[in-house]
Amino acid sequence: MALLEINNLNRYFGGLHAVNDVSFSVDEGMIKAIIGPNGAGKTTLFNLISGNLPPSGGTVLFKDEHIEGFQPYQIAVRGMSRTYQNIKLFHGMTALENVMLGRHVQSRAGFMAGMLNLPWTWHEERQIRQKAMEFLELFEISEFADIEVTNLSFGQQRAVEFARALATEPKLLLLDEPAAGLNIYETAEIGQLISRIRDRGITVLLVEHDMSLVMDISDEIVVLSFGEKIAEDLPAAIQQNEEVISIYLGEEED
Repeated sequence: MALLEINNLNRYFGGLHAVNDVSFSVDEGMIKAIIGPNGAGKTTLFNLISGNLPPSGGTVLFKDEHIEGFQPYQIAVRGMSRTYQNIKLFHGMTALENVMLGRHVQSRAGFMAGMLNLPWTWHEERQIRQKAMEFLELFEISEFADIEVTNLSFGQQRAVEFARALATEPKLLLLDEPAAGLNIYETAEIGQLISRIRDRGITVLLVEHDMSLVMDISDEIVVLSFGEKIAEDLPAAIQQNEEVISIYLGEEED
């Protein structure tokens, strides 16, 4: 069953057609990757799906609901979360506090209840803290819970970002270049983490340049070139696709 459906999606920036009539679907429980050279439109596509950019045309259906034009917070509360190529954590806050912020999407307490410091909000805050710790434990970084995030290694910061994204309890997780800046060992760990995320029943859509990671963990792959979808298939078939091979051999800049 399709959890996400992209139909004839377009995005213009002046005369530039950054995403050109792209269509594909993501079934529940799968890991699907989007690949392509730099400038292929991958991050723009992610921004259209997650609400960071409005489309110039086409539709985005998430759980059979049209979400094109929705704000990111409106999409998040419906069960979609994302990470970014450049890690976006809140400096001056600990790892635990960053993950708790993600968990607050599930909070029932509004601004006024928090201001009034009502007793039931204390109980909910304790629950949020406990759940955030569980996600830190999932990524094996609970020992760093009380450390300010700028004092963590790059790989540890990436794990905190993953934990915060999962704290929203998404049905669909969008990962934008999760292995960016990681060494070969950290990349292997990220691959294991993504597989564990899927094992928890969370569908994953990722943009990634590391082809070994993509081929190891993906169920299906979409290939973009100059904003257009040129292929969509199983990893083994993508590896044999002559048009895809020509792109990665240098007909476009990587």
